[in-house]
Amino acid sequence: MPLLYVTDLAYPARGRRYGDEDTFLTARLREHFPLALCHPRDAERLLPGFDAVVVRNSGPVLHYQEAYDSFRAAAFASGTPVYNPLTGRGDMAGKQYLLDLTAAGYPVIPTVDDPARLSELPQVPQYAVKPKQGADSIGLTFTATPTGPAGEVLIQPRIDFAYEVSFYFVDDAFQYALHAPDPDRRWELVTYEPTDADLAFARTFIEWNTLSHGIQRVDACRAPSGELLLVELEDLNPYLSLDLVPPAVQDAFITSLTGSLHSFLT
Repeated sequence: MPLLYVTDLAYPARGRRYGDEDTFLTARLREHFPLALCHPRDAERLLPGFDAVVVRNSGPVLHYQEAYDSFRAAAFASGTPVYNPLTGRGDMAGKQYLLDLTAAGYPVIPTVDDPARLSELPQVPQYAVKPKQGADSIGLTFTATPTGPAGEVLIQPRIDFAYEVSFYFVDDAFQYALHAPDPDRRWELVTYEPTDADLAFARTFIEWNTLSHGIQRVDACRAPSGELLLVELEDLNPYLSLDLVPPAVQDAFITSLTGSLHSFLT
């Protein structure tokens, strides 16, 4: 079953090497599937020649939103399987989930999308404000007096967290965790050994998302109170930082990924 593997090998991601990771992944996946790589802007045009599409390190969708929306419509119309499936409720569908999870009482950084609702958030010296349709910290600012059009910005309290930690899953199976000990150096990651409580936290959002197959990354921060709070649920094209985990963990991840793909496509 030939796969179309969507990636932007040249995207200049800060602290990440998209090209290296996808070169590694495609080399391993070729042991199990015939595949070809393409840029996200070419995915719709090439779609008819492949049985399925794998979306990986394709960069923030906002840089090619029209092409991505057209690709999604074409994939739905043709019935071509896309991995991750296009039904994700996390970042794949925008940032509305942060508002929904806040309203539902989940352990997430409290979020509103209207400066008039600032009283619903904890009172802090500064707030983080970013575009609702943003990604990769594009347009992020910190201010004591948030402004912006209602429904177009996300406003969160700026939290003096101890560190960020990411949990990586294939389907509902936990693979590994990495954390950034220095909050100012998001992508300088080291191995993290999660507690049972940490994994229960991460699984809460994997279960909420209801994706039967796919790669997901649950990003969280350790709040001053000691609890974990969700920062992001990345279910579209999460960078995996595979170069930072031992070979045995890489092998286990590839085994899980190929198994998931075989199950998804049959």
